[in-house]
Amino acid sequence: MKTPPASSAPVTIPLVVLTVHRNGTITVTRDGAFLPSPPHSTWRRSSLPEIIEQASEKRTIPVWVEVHETDGTSFTDLFPAQLQPHHLEPPPSKPRNAAPSPALAEVHAEGFIPGEDIAIAPVVSHTAAAKDGTARALIDPAEHPGVSEVVLVGRVSGTLAVRRLA
Repeated sequence: MKTPPASSAPVTIPLVVLTVHRNGTITVTRDGAFLPSPPHSTWRRSSLPEIIEQASEKRTIPVWVEVHETDGTSFTDLFPAQLQPHHLEPPPSKPRNAAPSPALAEVHAEGFIPGEDIAIAPVVSHTAAAKDGTARALIDPAEHPGVSEVVLVGRVSGTLAVRRLA
């Protein structure tokens, strides 16, 4: 009697549930277990790719995703696993005289509502205000050459802060 070939497909597909809250944050569970956001941040709509990466173990397994919106609507989708190469090429070595990696620039501003979504213009990402209404943003100048200033915009308070990158 022949033995069936081994399968890499899971017996069940994990269920990832995203619950959107009125303040724009998202609570995430995988098969009922809370999936924490990265340190010092919260899950938001823009976090979907990162959530899928984490929940699907870097796309090595498929996951069902349910999104529950604040208005009561919901939708589901299947994110399939991606084929992984069996032999990974080693990363190219850095030339000896290569420039060092740039440091991140930090800007700080006050006057925001605690927990509000803060836009960073040029809008490269979002951050959340701390409990005391302050905002902190890390910007990689290498990703935005020529940018010497940023504007922080409180999405709820309307607070604007213009800061030079150090």
